[in-house]
Amino acid sequence: MIDIKLLRSEPQLVETSIKNRGGDINVQSILDLDQQKRELVFELDQIKQKRNENSALIGKGNLDPEEKKNLVEETRNLGEKIKENNEKAKDLENEISSILLTIPNILHESTPVGLTEDNNVEQYTWGEVPTFDFEPRHHADLAETLNILDSARGVKLAHSRFTLVKGAGALLERALMNFMLDMHTKEFGFTEILPPLLVNKQTMTGTGQLPKFEEELFKTTEGLYLIPTAEVPLTNIFSDEILKEDDLPYNLTAYTPCFRSEAGSYGKDTKGYIRQHQFNKVELVKIVHPDVSFDELESLVKQAEEVLKRLKLPFRVLALCSGDIGFSAAKCYDIEVWIPSENRYREISSCSNCTDFQARRANIRFKPKEGGKTRFVHTLNGSGMAIGRTLVAILENYQQEDGSIIIPEVLIPYMGGLTRISNKS
Repeated sequence: MIDIKLLRSEPQLVETSIKNRGGDINVQSILDLDQQKRELVFELDQIKQKRNENSALIGKGNLDPEEKKNLVEETRNLGEKIKENNEKAKDLENEISSILLTIPNILHESTPVGLTEDNNVEQYTWGEVPTFDFEPRHHADLAETLNILDSARGVKLAHSRFTLVKGAGALLERALMNFMLDMHTKEFGFTEILPPLLVNKQTMTGTGQLPKFEEELFKTTEGLYLIPTAEVPLTNIFSDEILKEDDLPYNLTAYTPCFRSEAGSYGKDTKGYIRQHQFNKVELVKIVHPDVSFDELESLVKQAEEVLKRLKLPFRVLALCSGDIGFSAAKCYDIEVWIPSENRYREISSCSNCTDFQARRANIRFKPKEGGKTRFVHTLNGSGMAIGRTLVAILENYQQEDGSIIIPEVLIPYMGGLTRISNKS
């Protein structure tokens, strides 16, 4: 949530940020509501002061009966007016808050301006795109031959965009999960968390999934939501808390299944394992001091991309433009891995600095050690990585002409010594 004080002092900044995202929100209408509320609060203070003065006069007991009667009646009316204005002010506050929840984060000045993914800016590439002496096959065809992914039975058990993973495929997913968690915890100092997969409305609102993305979430009849990413519970661990400055930063990681309805994706990636309603992911979250958050973003990207470097999978890093960036992000980098069958890079991780946007919504603050008012922390998140898409990249980049898959060297210990997936493995 953006600060209403920023809206008052720099409305043009907010309007420009919304416009650059391709949005259309009437900032002046929010300021008008805010002004109404402030005028009402001022009037309310005046009425309360008058009521207190009347109560003091009545309490002295030296009024003649008629004067006292009139003063008591006036004071009673003032009390009714206070009650009425309190309700009006509360309604205005709720209306303003509801609108503020729909305003995306203010873009950082370094975020490229553009409305479509074509305006994203490539920062660099890593690794050599593989060449094959044969026509590279799609991962779905490879997986069917190897009997490791079964979409037909996934659909039978659940619905479209659910896939049964089995045998060496399940082993590979587990190997990737353990490899990623080991690297992030043992080498980069992240603390592993095993969070709930179901969270409440307040938690979803804290990170910006609600109210904007309601249709993309799976909801239970009890009002709980299946998490679309572990970013949601990890960031909200500290909601409504005041942290110590010396305890910052908090670096958290979690492996979880993630659940997304993929609303609006009809017809996209219908073949294969790219776009699923349920998928596994290792998430990285940083809770940091505001002064260092953009340095931490660069560090987060390096930590996430190290997964692909050790797997020797070619990738590129993009700075997302204003029209393609996430709702809660001020600045975001996408990491895209090479997919041979499509002859292009595909997103496998997004690393975002959400500045104080989520912290303000979730009320996560810290107490400066030199004293003074509490401040909101900055929150960052990134995929480290999406496991299913990493599996896809391995299948396609490490495929052999006979349809077998070479296991990346770094994963062999996690695969129980298995070096190749084939029909015989």
